[in-house]
Amino acid sequence: MKSASRQAIETMTIPAPAEMLCLDYVNTLYWRGSQPQTETLTDIEALAGWVGKDGGLPQERGQELADWAKANPPKAAKLFARAILLREAIHNLFVARAGDRPVADADVGLLNEALAEAPSRDALSKTRTQFGWKVPRGDITAPSILAPVLWSAADLLLKGDPARIRQCANEKCRWVFLDVSKAGARRWCTMNSCGNRAKAHRHYHKVKAAEK
Repeated sequence: MKSASRQAIETMTIPAPAEMLCLDYVNTLYWRGSQPQTETLTDIEALAGWVGKDGGLPQERGQELADWAKANPPKAAKLFARAILLREAIHNLFVARAGDRPVADADVGLLNEALAEAPSRDALSKTRTQFGWKVPRGDITAPSILAPVLWSAADLLLKGDPARIRQCANEKCRWVFLDVSKAGARRWCTMNSCGNRAKAHRHYHKVKAAEK
């Protein structure tokens, strides 16, 4: 019979991912319409930090990934490359949805392939304060460390309102977001950022036109 400590090592509890987690992952590369773009996941260490902090996994899982990567550089390079490939496939899927265009079969295929390799959500676990998904800890792979992101992407594609999936109207930004405003007419990633820039830009040209 396995000890409780051994069971704890073999499984982990993952909270239900936030609806927008997949878009948070997509936006780890931002200012996509600019040159240069801004990449936050510059290497496997940055990826490990993200999955254990913002990616929906327990923090110790992110540390496991960082330790594993140091001990397995060639495998880590392949994992990192696939993680970025999956990010871009998810990006393509939601940009297509935002633009009311057909999604590419290749992008759907990459997501489906990763979902098949990710832990299955077939058992609940109760922590002190909430329920979560009890999943095998398993080997460190791109689908396993991105499982919450993959679940979030699938759930949003299946249940999300395509009309609420948007890209920032700032052509240099192109942040992907879910419009949860009451009117459903949000155009900017945030008014404090791109929205104010657009207002300032319009005001500038209005003043210049009045001066002529």
